[in-house]
Amino acid sequence: MESPPQAPSDPSTPVICRVTRWYFRRMGMLAGLFLVFGLVFLYDGISGYPKSVALAKKKEWFTGEFLTSFDAAKRDGKLEQWIADAEAKGLPTGSEGEPPKWVSYAAKNGWEENPKLYTEREIAEQFWFGYGCLAGAAIVGVVLLLNRRKTLCGEADHWVTPEGVKIAYKDVFRIDKRKWEHKGLAYAWYRTAGGAEKRAVIDDLKFSSADQVLERLMKAFSGELIEKISDPPAAGGTTADASE
Repeated sequence: MESPPQAPSDPSTPVICRVTRWYFRRMGMLAGLFLVFGLVFLYDGISGYPKSVALAKKKEWFTGEFLTSFDAAKRDGKLEQWIADAEAKGLPTGSEGEPPKWVSYAAKNGWEENPKLYTEREIAEQFWFGYGCLAGAAIVGVVLLLNRRKTLCGEADHWVTPEGVKIAYKDVFRIDKRKWEHKGLAYAWYRTAGGAEKRAVIDDLKFSSADQVLERLMKAFSGELIEKISDPPAAGGTTADASE
């Protein structure tokens, strides 16, 4: 949480809570991760996986047809001609009458020793994942744009949520602060003019000075409070929920 400015001494002065830099950094990192993963998946779909498939098929040809032709030439006494033909095509010829080895051939060309023969479905999945991650990056970007001008506003007798909902402190009948210490989250249940019960969130990680809004709410609050407190030392120092 960022260090909030000092609370206004005059309770009639509004507390304006703007989106924190921490929130923008976190969301920016998330968008960046989505973008990087999306590009990696698309690279694999466009180039990485097809190259591996082509190399795997080349290995199948090498260990099958090519080495079979070597054995046939050696058996028929035509090994010298086979070697000449292979050299003319830039293919390995082995040494001292021994067949060429894929391991040596692959190492010489900088290829993988055991390339994977991906299926068409596996290649298609790279595009699905890639486009999905890029869509995720775009969604996070839109969320950032939508949130950059949002504020949480605390007045003397009510607060206004980032969505523009005005909630009177007196209408709140339950507050849950169990996540406040570690996550900066407090939940407030309130009753609308029509009698419906709804929940609002006060997020101190997302909105700077949100703790000042919660403080104003607590001063005017007389309902059920749920918070995490420490058990007596004899109980081993564990925590339990308590309602006031």
